[in-house]
Amino acid sequence: MAAAEFVFTPMTESDIDAVGALEEQCFADPWTRTTFRHELLSNQLASYWVARLCLSTGLPAVVAYGGYWLMGDEAHIVNVAVHPDFRRRGLGTLMVTGMVDAARCAGARLVTLEVRMSNRDAQKLYARLGFVEVGERRRYYNDNGEDALLMTLFL
Repeated sequence: MAAAEFVFTPMTESDIDAVGALEEQCFADPWTRTTFRHELLSNQLASYWVARLCLSTGLPAVVAYGGYWLMGDEAHIVNVAVHPDFRRRGLGTLMVTGMVDAARCAGARLVTLEVRMSNRDAQKLYARLGFVEVGERRRYYNDNGEDALLMTLFL
């Protein structure tokens, strides 16, 4: 499947259960559905997006999601996840470029994110999209104390 078989849309309240289930599949320390509901409905800085499979095959409706906070002219990507069965099909690129484009349209002049030091595949993806390493956050991740690499895309 190519990325063209997926559609990138704003997350809605009806997506929260699917996003919560995907979060649990992808992360050792997942956000709760309550957290996503708060982010979507109450956090005025937040913008969340989903990628949906365009075919009606009985596969998950939401196969990827991501979100960022827009603070002034900086967008900070807070999460990106792709369903394990749909990885290596361009969805990570779709999610990140879609969010960057949306943030740019909303006035962002730079985009930042943290990525686990051990997540070389994600680091390569971000670098391919123009993100550069700008620092580290020591013991950033709660589940195991792993350091994070701070990366920035200057628009």
